[in-house]
Amino acid sequence: MFGLLVGLLTIAGGAYLWKNSYFFGRKKYWLAGMLVFIGYIAMRLVIDPSIVAIEAVDPARSGYPGGLGLPIILSWVIGGLLAAMVAWVIGRISLGLRSDYLAIATLGISDIILYVLKFEDWLTRGVKNVNGLPRPVPYEVDLQASSWFQQVVLNFDLSIVAASSLIVKACYAGIFILVLLILVWLSEMSIRSPWGRMMRAIRDNEIAANAMGKNVARQHLQVFVLGSAIIGIAGAMLVTLDGQFTSTSYQPLRFTFLIWVMVIVGGSGNNWGAIMGGFVVWFFWIEAEPIGLWLINFLASGMDSTHWLRLHLMESAAHTRLITMGFVLLLTLRFAPRGLIPETKR
Repeated sequence: MFGLLVGLLTIAGGAYLWKNSYFFGRKKYWLAGMLVFIGYIAMRLVIDPSIVAIEAVDPARSGYPGGLGLPIILSWVIGGLLAAMVAWVIGRISLGLRSDYLAIATLGISDIILYVLKFEDWLTRGVKNVNGLPRPVPYEVDLQASSWFQQVVLNFDLSIVAASSLIVKACYAGIFILVLLILVWLSEMSIRSPWGRMMRAIRDNEIAANAMGKNVARQHLQVFVLGSAIIGIAGAMLVTLDGQFTSTSYQPLRFTFLIWVMVIVGGSGNNWGAIMGGFVVWFFWIEAEPIGLWLINFLASGMDSTHWLRLHLMESAAHTRLITMGFVLLLTLRFAPRGLIPETKR
């Protein structure tokens, strides 16, 4: 932490020196560069021994070393705060752009962040991954070893392995639904507040809202930060569900464009529509491959099991989910352009 503090102080000092050293003329370039260089060396001198000590720990054997012994659910809040901080920096850089340029800038910056997560081992462990994360719910083996759970399984004549797995999944679903309901409630209250009416006015006509004295750029940044905080909470919940953080598994197709499809299908400008779109799109995303296998088996039932076309189609079944997503999106844009649950005009 002290090493990161040194790095942040170096950045702040460099920015301050650059802004207030105009009387040095061209020398300010050398002064700012020297300050950043010295700060970087100092940061590495402080942080490198800690990195070596942390890298010497094998989480697969000794358990996850982080967390300070606090409940894992607190990491969801920390994830939201960190995402909001990063979004504030990105927003200050890119929200002055509009339309396609804004999308290109944000996607480009997201790729930079992704590459930092992948290759900066000293900060994120990179491709070594972070595993052994604790759970907010019981482990299956602990449930199977408890006497009360064994008695419940005997009373209902269930498989103890299947029952423990179902209980854990139900606990995860209950926690996630609770978080979802809290976020939806907060979102609905904000929509019905004066702040929500102001945001709708800015969305519908920025020029008119600016003429009424509203700081449009500030509100854009504010809603960008709030949305990123929610996404940060969702990402932390996903990592907790997986039990590990694998930076190489995060692909833009799944975690950027698929979310856009969810919003478009469900209905933009509507919280309940976004939830409906999430369930519908995720269902087709998960079930597209089994449905594709069944469809290919049915269509190729008249072919020999070793026929080259049948084998090729069976190998390509995994890619049917991409076709399915495009098909769902086209159907929505054609027959329900405002989404499954259109926005209610207030």
